[in-house]
Amino acid sequence: MLEEFKNFAFKGNAFDLAVGVIIGTAFGKIVASIVDDLIMPVIGAIFGGLDFNNYFFGLSSDVTAPTLEAAKAQGATFAYGSFITVLIQFLIIAFILFQLVKISNRLKKAEKPAPPPPASTTEVLLKEIRDALVTAKKK
Repeated sequence: MLEEFKNFAFKGNAFDLAVGVIIGTAFGKIVASIVDDLIMPVIGAIFGGLDFNNYFFGLSSDVTAPTLEAAKAQGATFAYGSFITVLIQFLIIAFILFQLVKISNRLKKAEKPAPPPPASTTEVLLKEIRDALVTAKKK
């Protein structure tokens, strides 16, 4: 059983998937930082210094805090600003992955398949014998 697990875990798709998940997680953190630290502040400045993460409204009358963290401590909130930020992160990741797949497909199309190897002398002789037998049967 240990040998089967080793074959599964370290050969082919399982190992490649693990590497992909790790790289994807790191890439997601980079995109989150780009969105949170670079893009959203610029968008906030364009719209008058607004912080999208603090766009929310309370779902009960008990929620009166001015910031999202404090409001969540008071009760249920509808944090649509955080959703906008996550949506922008998703769109950036989806666009980058789309571009990567597009490039990968273009490279696959550019690769021409290798020509088949020439027939061996044995195959050539067998084909000649076959053709001679077919010709002899027709006569």
